[in-house]
Amino acid sequence: MIAPATLYVVATPIGNLRDITLRALDVLAAVDVIAAEDTRTTRRLLTHFSISKRMIAVHQHNEMGAAQRIIDLLRAGQAVGFVTDAGTPGISDPGGTLVTLAREQGCNVVPVPGANAAICALSAAGIPASRFLFYGFLPPSPGPRRRELEELRSSPYTLVFYEAPHRILESVSDLADVFGAHRHLAIARELTKLFENIHICPLGDAVAWLEADPNHQKGEFVLILAASEAAREDQLSDQTQRTLKLLLEDLPLKQAVKLAADITGQSKNKIYSLALTLKSD
Repeated sequence: MIAPATLYVVATPIGNLRDITLRALDVLAAVDVIAAEDTRTTRRLLTHFSISKRMIAVHQHNEMGAAQRIIDLLRAGQAVGFVTDAGTPGISDPGGTLVTLAREQGCNVVPVPGANAAICALSAAGIPASRFLFYGFLPPSPGPRRRELEELRSSPYTLVFYEAPHRILESVSDLADVFGAHRHLAIARELTKLFENIHICPLGDAVAWLEADPNHQKGEFVLILAASEAAREDQLSDQTQRTLKLLLEDLPLKQAVKLAADITGQSKNKIYSLALTLKSD
């Protein structure tokens, strides 16, 4: 059932067309107009599923102007489906401006979930993913890229990047230089497509693997860098943080810290530092 005056944010396949959801097909067939990152790409998808629909182009170069056109359609009571070339709109793709503007204008926004390259890669990489930081695309220039990687070096989380084929070698080389040779890297390419490949190796071996076969450098990439063991061990557990917060509600700081350390077995000094931060906040 399609609601009028509603923006539907619709995920589409990242490769295999059969990964589109039944709900996505229902929505795309029923909306009044489809806003698409590239109307040619979306038309091929719609034609495959025998859907014919009026389309508006919404991409990084015209998103603000196109977003205003779509807001006008929504205000007129039309239902609009929004798709990008592949995957979930707004995730390293156009869409953020449109959705923000729609919400600011009081329009109804409904997500229609589906394929996402980062989650697809994480699910099959075998690298711990209970806590991960999705970073998306790194800067294309070497200097800014290295600076941003340096800022991430002490992160206790698994890191997820997107990368284009023409930058994959230099980006992986920078990862190895900044993070060291021993952390594991998953190189996921051509996900859900005919030549899908997920390769796991120490970061120090990644460039050699990419250079061993020209085909290894083709396709769109998801890079998953395992979290630093030292940084992960240094982080207080969620349970410790919850325990400390509860104790601080009723006890003086020093007493709460001592009890939290006794209960959880984690470092009293680290708990004390966290307690100071919580109190200041």
